[in-house]
Amino acid sequence: MSVIYVLLTISVIIAIVFFVGFIKAVKSGQYDDDYTPSVRMLFEDELVKTKPNKTINKTKV
Repeated sequence: MSVIYVLLTISVIIAIVFFVGFIKAVKSGQYDDDYTPSVRMLFEDELVKTKPNKTINKTKV
C-alpha cells in the first residue's frame, strides 16, 4: 500500500514540473506565431472537391 503513496507523490511532482515548464514556455513567447497569420492570406485555399449534381430528368408523360 505504501508503494501507491510513493508512486502518487512522484507522479504529482512530475506533473508539477511539466506544468511549470509549460508556463515558462508560454511566458517566454515560444507559442507565439507572428509569421503564419500574416502569410496565410497569400496562399490559395485548397479546392474542395464536390460531388457532381446527379439530376435525373424525368420527362415521361
